[in-house]
Amino acid sequence: MKIYSKVNVWDAALDRIRYLFDEFQDVAVGFSGGKDSTVVFQLALKVAKEKNRLPLSVMFIDQEAEWEVVINYIRKIMHMDEVSPLWFQIPIQIFNATSTFSPWLYCWEDGKKWMREKEDVSIKSNTYGTARFKKLFDRIVVQQFPDKKTCLLGGVRCEESPQRLVGLTSAATYKAITFGKKIDDSHFIFYPLYDWSYKDIWKAIHDNSYEYCGLYDSMYQRGVSLNNMRVSNLHHETAVHSLFFLQEIEPETWGKLTSRLGGINTAGVLGKKDYFNKNTTLPTAFNGWVEYRDYLLENLIVNDETRAIFGRKFERMDQVYSDIKDISVLHKAQIQTILCNDYEFTKLQGFECGKPAVAYRKSKAGKAVDIVRGKSYNSFIKENRP
Repeated sequence: MKIYSKVNVWDAALDRIRYLFDEFQDVAVGFSGGKDSTVVFQLALKVAKEKNRLPLSVMFIDQEAEWEVVINYIRKIMHMDEVSPLWFQIPIQIFNATSTFSPWLYCWEDGKKWMREKEDVSIKSNTYGTARFKKLFDRIVVQQFPDKKTCLLGGVRCEESPQRLVGLTSAATYKAITFGKKIDDSHFIFYPLYDWSYKDIWKAIHDNSYEYCGLYDSMYQRGVSLNNMRVSNLHHETAVHSLFFLQEIEPETWGKLTSRLGGINTAGVLGKKDYFNKNTTLPTAFNGWVEYRDYLLENLIVNDETRAIFGRKFERMDQVYSDIKDISVLHKAQIQTILCNDYEFTKLQGFECGKPAVAYRKSKAGKAVDIVRGKSYNSFIKENRP
């Protein structure tokens, strides 16, 4: 349920950022080149100027397989006089959703021909104790700002997914603030645009004449809806839609990517329709969706450890949702998870935060375990009761 106030989202976001500058000795911005982080950056820059807190630290974790137009835009930001650049081009591993045979891109791997050369201003050594992208943000914030109370500002919004809505509105992170995440007692991540819509984002960009990444114009010209535009790396399970027009927009990037990473060309040959099979019709060789799912699991996931992880996840979910009205919806989501090589289980999180699954869990309160949050359903309901 949305609760509307008399303060518009622009003023509310500025008030939040001003408060965070007053509360924290260091404030940095996590930047991806996307529309949301563009607005966060511009608002933080405005407040930093007001409070005489320049230069503003801006952090970008470069995943190597990025759009060239995005990198060009980020390069402009990082070379601004008001910016202290934290551009990380360090060895990390990113999951490859286009191939079960080449499931990882080892970004900036020694001895490999990279998509492009590293930047002069970038940080090039991984001294953060992890090679996984999601864990890096916390480690970097703590290590780069070890002796100061510090927060990182990001562009995550509730509108983008049900799980983000739950995560950013359920419990206090810092004092009365819910729109964030605690790393430790001195380090936090906050999302001051959490209640913005994508329309608010584009209005802010237009009204203030903010420069933004030109990739959005190319996507708009090709019919991509405003709410579905992504400028992130090119092979993650939430970003592979971009592959189907990458060759047209940036043919050189396409060539470099197909040479660098397995599965890219296969996705391009299949095309969007076949790659994102919606499983509307069960293949005739199978007696049910579970049989089809198990066949794909056995034959497409070639790594034994990964297959076991997928299998355990599916088994737990089958048990929890055994009596749901239409369990085939779950099984189709599991099939999509296999077909897209969704190691992070993003599609299954979407299912679990959907209205049918939430309603089912509430009806079974106290009788099962909530997989997303790792708590009893009674606790889940109690924490989220208006």
